[in-house]
Amino acid sequence: MDAIEPVVFSPRVVKPAQHATSIPDRSHWKGQRVHITKIEVCPLTGATVDGGWPQGHEPQENLHTLVQLHTDEGLVGCGSCFTSGRLVAGAVELLWPLLKGASAVQPERVSETLRQSSFWQGRGGTVEHAISGIDIALWDLMGKACNQPVSRLLGGDYRSTIRPYGSILFDEPDPLRKTLEDVVERGFRAIKLGWRPFGRRDRRFDELLVRTARETVGDSVDLMVDAGGSEQFWPHGTNWARNTASMLANYGIVWFEEPLPPDDLAGYIELTRVSPVPIAGGEVLTRRQAFLPWIENRAVDILQPDCTKNGGLSETRRIAWLAQDHNIQVVPHGWNTAVGLAADLQYSAAVPVARYVEYLTPCAYIDELTTEPFVLDGNGELQIPSGPGLGIELDPEKLNRFCPERIVFEV
Repeated sequence: MDAIEPVVFSPRVVKPAQHATSIPDRSHWKGQRVHITKIEVCPLTGATVDGGWPQGHEPQENLHTLVQLHTDEGLVGCGSCFTSGRLVAGAVELLWPLLKGASAVQPERVSETLRQSSFWQGRGGTVEHAISGIDIALWDLMGKACNQPVSRLLGGDYRSTIRPYGSILFDEPDPLRKTLEDVVERGFRAIKLGWRPFGRRDRRFDELLVRTARETVGDSVDLMVDAGGSEQFWPHGTNWARNTASMLANYGIVWFEEPLPPDDLAGYIELTRVSPVPIAGGEVLTRRQAFLPWIENRAVDILQPDCTKNGGLSETRRIAWLAQDHNIQVVPHGWNTAVGLAADLQYSAAVPVARYVEYLTPCAYIDELTTEPFVLDGNGELQIPSGPGLGIELDPEKLNRFCPERIVFEV
């Protein structure tokens, strides 16, 4: 059949029976396949957080896109892509002939079929980012069909709570101090600071920023540092990274993230061998095959797959177990949405040695999209949702506010 042309329409309030976490009566299914009949591409705008790149990001920019898969039995599954809506829509137009009518309760088989069938036009990049969101939505559907949380379907729960780290950008010392105080006030007991102006001036200023952070939050809060080596034309090499890591060790930094460009495998191998603090990276990699040399060569101490672009929960589960088999820590990267965070929480529950999840803060796409907000407990821990699928419910009116138009493909 020919691909259905996308139609742009104004968002509507979804009836409760069609809502993302509504579980229809399954007594009549009797093992029948549940088919995918529609996908909605939902670009998020109006509250985009600056990502730290030199050009900055305005709130109206579209960096994140949700996808919603609908089935012939009334189930709706939601996924998240770290890619703009127009790019996701282009990829979905390519993938829709393979996706329409497919089983909604075989996530790994369906997403792997999309991947294998689009190599000549994808093999990473935008197509893989779109497959990532589709895969997350498929797992959400699978969980709802089985009335089980995704974590249980991924193999079982090793924990019911996990520590989130508040993810923020570096700033000048005075505003940085105020931001850190605000993050601690919100209940975070771990904070990651990243990107500009760290690594962009001189060593003395870098140390001033780190010292300011440690003095502000005290010794009881975990601190991580992200150099942002995936910024375009990153100028620093292994010597800078090694010397900077020595400075960070003096302040009890938990890990040093992306100190080198993301393609410098040899540099990471050497740095990880000699660094006095653990080295983290991997957020830009897509597909499990791209992670293999990093794992087999122990290029990092902490691997950071991003399930909203590396292939979804199916790929991330495989990556996490490969890393575990090589005694490499896994912490999800998540400059994210509520759906992406929920996916990170589900797979972190199913990974034996998980310790943290990234929590972009403040971020309306996390804090204002769900009917029930994420809440930190008195120990700075997040409860991992235990409801069906991803365990969260999107608020239709709030989604409409951040998604003024959707691109729809349907049978």
